[in-house]
Amino acid sequence: AALQKLRGNSDLSAELEEMLAEQAAVKGQRAKNPWELFQNHSLRWQLLSIVVLSSAMQLCGNDSMYFYAAYVFKEAGIPQDKIPYVVIGTGSCELITSVTCSMVIDFAGRRPLLLGGYILMAVWAVVFMVALSQQSQVSWMPYLSMACIFAYILSFGIGPAGVTGVLPTEVFDQMSRPAAYMVCGSLLWFNLFLVGTAFLFIVKSLAHFCYIPFLVVCICTALYVGFFLPETKGKSFLEISEEFKKRNFRAPTRAGCYKGPEEIKSTTL
Repeated sequence: AALQKLRGNSDLSAELEEMLAEQAAVKGQRAKNPWELFQNHSLRWQLLSIVVLSSAMQLCGNDSMYFYAAYVFKEAGIPQDKIPYVVIGTGSCELITSVTCSMVIDFAGRRPLLLGGYILMAVWAVVFMVALSQQSQVSWMPYLSMACIFAYILSFGIGPAGVTGVLPTEVFDQMSRPAAYMVCGSLLWFNLFLVGTAFLFIVKSLAHFCYIPFLVVCICTALYVGFFLPETKGKSFLEISEEFKKRNFRAPTRAGCYKGPEEIKSTTL
């Protein structure tokens, strides 16, 4: 009845079957605490994935773009009394792209949106640093800087901002999701505090090249997504958990190869 109220009168048998299968898989278990996630070897890669992506959400430098926005817009010739409205426009871009991401995520997939978002942010970070360094020498560079601010925020909104929040639901079971979201929320606020505290020191130290640390974060996150994060689009939780299980329970052999869960079990017996 709750599903029909939420989804309408469409056929809900497949979704209901998946929910019941997941419920049967965790039958008899209790809800996990956050620290128990770190002790559970069967959740290592799931936990590592949300730690990396939740940290990258704040360490990628998106919020720091707003720090530069007023300065760049002023250099581009926008009247001082109009700058607050343009800054609001940058936030509106992030809102619009986040909503757009929620509409296309089931068609495009999680990995392509994350991967594309962080790669584009890395590209715009390089262009932005070059534009800032040449802003006083070339007359049209402030306009390029302004375009980079909008492009960076748009890239963040269409990828990381819209996808990261749904991943804990898809890679953790019902008993682990609340704890996983507590870990994600704690990391988001801690890293926001870290960036807010350290950014002024980074600007003083690196000047126009202050986005190098954020560039490194974007590249490393893109590499992690590309090599280690499985696609979850169109898959049930049990299918996703099987993919993670293969990675969580790999064990090295003498020949340098890896064993799967069944091989480990048979060897132990």
